[in-house]
Amino acid sequence: MDTSPMRPPGTEVVGRRVSVRHRLPDGSASDVVGRVLEVAPSLRLERRDGTVGVVDPDTVVIWRLVPDRPVRARRATATPVSQLARIMSRGWPAVESVSLDAWELRASDGFTKRANSASAPVPPEAPLTEVAGSVEAFYRDRGLRPLVQVEAGSDLERDLGALGWTPLVGGDTDVLVAQLDRRWPLDPDAVLAREADDAWLATYLGPSEDPADARQVLEAPSSVAHVRIGDAIARVAVTGEWAGLTALWVPERARRQGLARRLVTTCLGWAVERGADKAYLQVEVGNDAALALYRTFGFVDHHAYRYLTSPGSTGTPQPMP
Repeated sequence: MDTSPMRPPGTEVVGRRVSVRHRLPDGSASDVVGRVLEVAPSLRLERRDGTVGVVDPDTVVIWRLVPDRPVRARRATATPVSQLARIMSRGWPAVESVSLDAWELRASDGFTKRANSASAPVPPEAPLTEVAGSVEAFYRDRGLRPLVQVEAGSDLERDLGALGWTPLVGGDTDVLVAQLDRRWPLDPDAVLAREADDAWLATYLGPSEDPADARQVLEAPSSVAHVRIGDAIARVAVTGEWAGLTALWVPERARRQGLARRLVTTCLGWAVERGADKAYLQVEVGNDAALALYRTFGFVDHHAYRYLTSPGSTGTPQPMP
């Protein structure tokens, strides 16, 4: 194999999907395929699952552009819960993220339960009592209530229940997924911005929440848009092949005017333009109006999750889902 270096990709390919072959320290070669995030000082490529590959530009052997959309791709409904849980975390990334066995401990100064709970999509390999104890210590050290996000009805939920962990009232959430097999138009009245400005945050945040904490989570993905149409807002993040729709909110005074549909349409249109071919969203169990809207866009049930809290736990009561 010819492993002589070539000129690495330049800034003109930022945002495009490329395949890069590069030398490894042992002299062999490896391939990375992904959307180019930056080309210097390191070449960073976002893969279809949202993970990022980092390549030293001096080791590039050959590279080429590849289609934004694969000819054949795994269907959204076929994605395992464990994989989708990691994808959703990348779309709503915690300020602090620590791996513990197969779990991810997330902390963000109390801004949302999603960013301040242990994502536990599968049972740990270590004894559950040991891992659960580590989770409690992690959150109590940060003044946060210990929470574990588990698939509703799973064996893991049952096993944590046997240790005294109990469901958090109002924490049940449905996860819906859709295949993005068409394009949607961006609403001409929509304002899209990478940053969450003060007006957007004022609509979304509760009175006790810190905008600085919120921005650290909301603006963290490399491809994200905060959307506003009139008084209504939404957020969409693209990580790899997935788009995550979050923070959709229409004030009561502006409801029943079609704003929610226009927001979803714009978010999906923006995501498809950036190479997403699947989407997910989370909706509180029992929100039938939202479910009915999302199903018209092709969203179907994937799984449900809930939060469990440890016996006698205390700490900041993360207020939002």
